[in-house]
Amino acid sequence: MLFNRRNFISIAKLAGTSKQLLRQFWYGTPAQMNADLKGRDLLTLQNYTADELKYLLWMASDLKQRIKHKGEYLPLMQGKSLAMIFEKRSTRTRLSAETGFALLGGHASFLTTQDIHLGTNESLIDTTRVLSSMTNAILARVYNHNDLDLTAKEATIPVINGLSDLYHPLQILADYLTLQEHYGGLQGLTVAWIGDGNNVLHSFMVSAAKLGMHLRIATPRGFEPDLRITKITEQNSKEYGTKLLLTTDPLEAADSANVLVTDTWISMGQEEEKKERLKAFQGYQITMQTAKSAASNWTFLHCLPRKPEEVDDEVFYSPQSLVFQEAENRKWTIMAVMVSLLTDYSPQLQKPTF
Repeated sequence: MLFNRRNFISIAKLAGTSKQLLRQFWYGTPAQMNADLKGRDLLTLQNYTADELKYLLWMASDLKQRIKHKGEYLPLMQGKSLAMIFEKRSTRTRLSAETGFALLGGHASFLTTQDIHLGTNESLIDTTRVLSSMTNAILARVYNHNDLDLTAKEATIPVINGLSDLYHPLQILADYLTLQEHYGGLQGLTVAWIGDGNNVLHSFMVSAAKLGMHLRIATPRGFEPDLRITKITEQNSKEYGTKLLLTTDPLEAADSANVLVTDTWISMGQEEEKKERLKAFQGYQITMQTAKSAASNWTFLHCLPRKPEEVDDEVFYSPQSLVFQEAENRKWTIMAVMVSLLTDYSPQLQKPTF
């Protein structure tokens, strides 16, 4: 007979073992639970409190430690399936979700508009209702954030934002985990964003202050972040007592910053704007000259893929660059999201310092 969690619980119940003891035996001794995220959507980090964000990062640290470093097998997704709708190509989001879900014992189905009827002869509403009846969660990587809102409205299962034109929450969770691992905490760190006012920046803006992080943002004129999100960021900064700077000067943004961050200047769907954008972003390349303005313990992040005009090789491949650790952490953070939204598992390891 295959020995799995279901069989173990059936046998143990016959022996009169309590549900609480069963969970402790299978998962380990439960840590204090301070967030209940089961059944929630993850469309934007704006909808998550400071404690909930910390809980997701704690969960990611727990899974990484138990599975990667201790070699434990945690089939928390056994019997569950994930529908992955991808309108845009992807390396890290696809790999992290597929391999992470499989590592937890589940099955992920990768679906593009070439594979299913969505957008051809079936509406988003109808597709969402069908996926809700056959899978346990939907991860969608889309052009238009409004499509995610509609999906979440119609779905009866959790919906996860794998990227939209407005936000990229999974990327920022990986960035925070990387910084927590490197610095030992997030409180008081200053992040300098030098580049486009895009979806990755937006996710930083709606969450950094909740974790006690200061933001210094440099974007060219005409490429500033969304005004609505800027207003939210200003409110968050006041509420949490953090500092916020918006400028057009990359060196001013980098001044005394612990973390230098950039991203592509030309996102998918903006290819026709390439010539205009390359001209507008002259002087925004991150180099060692930029780093001279930063704090002595500076590090560099980029969500990838990277182009040399955004950051030169000297910085990108330097010891201060955390980009490949950051890329790996996409896996552990998406796993943390899926476990938090779909199961009752709580972290077993000591809560990290944030």
